Amino acid sequence: MDDFIPPAKPLIGAEERAAVDRVMRSGMLAQGPEVKAFEEEFSEHFRLGRACVAVNSGTSGLHLGLLSCGVKAGDEVIVPSFTFAATANSVALTGATPVFADIDAGDFCLSPAAVEASITERTVGVMPVHLYGHPAQMGPIMQIAHEHGLSVFEDAAQAHGAALNGTPVGGFGAFGMFSLYPTKNMTAGEGGMVSAGTAEVERLLRLYRNQGMQQQYHNEVIGFNARMTDIHAAIGRVQLTKVDEWTTARQRNAAFLSANLQGVTTPPVAEGAVHVFHQYTVRVPQDRDGLAAALRAEYNVGSGLFYPVPNHRLAPFQVEVDLPETERAARECLSLPVHPSLSQGDLERIVTAVNALARAGA
Repeated sequence: MDDFIPPAKPLIGAEERAAVDRVMRSGMLAQGPEVKAFEEEFSEHFRLGRACVAVNSGTSGLHLGLLSCGVKAGDEVIVPSFTFAATANSVALTGATPVFADIDAGDFCLSPAAVEASITERTVGVMPVHLYGHPAQMGPIMQIAHEHGLSVFEDAAQAHGAALNGTPVGGFGAFGMFSLYPTKNMTAGEGGMVSAGTAEVERLLRLYRNQGMQQQYHNEVIGFNARMTDIHAAIGRVQLTKVDEWTTARQRNAAFLSANLQGVTTPPVAEGAVHVFHQYTVRVPQDRDGLAAALRAEYNVGSGLFYPVPNHRLAPFQVEVDLPETERAARECLSLPVHPSLSQGDLERIVTAVNALARAGA
């Protein structure tokens, strides 16, 4: 049988290993010059036009971002249910309530109409997720937020380099969070990067990540140990030099798949949107799980079943809410390999496998 095609594959090379060795030899392992340089280079590379703050995980980035924007117990933040649980968890960790709204059928991101319908007197913000690397509909979402006096918090965990009408994701809201987990489009081994919309949000992020202090032993708030190490930052700095090439490869692979796949609904790209294809997610209208199993068993092709249980049905939340597009996506979505390590032969095998199985009704 042909070699297994994994659904994702972290790319770590000699340059990353050399960067780690450099930090280890320096003796400065905790939050130091590598972190500072990474923050500045990340902001510049993705043209965010704002300060960035490095933290130890994407979830920490969301949590500390919300705290820095004043979200507290008794507040409500509108979020999608079709996403990783960290989105809703971060809201709940502040003591606020995540309010689940439906997604758009095309881009899998928050529906602006659903956002507007979910606003109550307790709503303080909206957290769109740029899911799979496609930007959410930020124009109408920002307009709705402005009309109702709400903040916008961007979960850009999967969307490094994505943009909408020339504005990069992470550059719209009060903050934007990018994950640096190993399977993301670029990694630091682990970690997160938060873009701060104002100097005050930046200041508070830096306090919250470091036990509430900027000056040692002069704690200003109750904070956390959410610092990024210089080891992780050094890896991230190297990955920044490669991520554009990888993104181009993802987009090229996605274009080939979309041009050749049959029997499934391929992912659309909205006008004015730059999709960075963290995942290439198709809809399988019948027996999605059967198709995934047959891809692995018959063709040795991996795939991802992301978010088959929407957040509103997870044990910590269990909310009765009507989200028809969310439920449909949870039944139908299947993510196929799109990562930069794919060869042309891999892409052709994926197409052959999906088309044959879809015709057979697998």
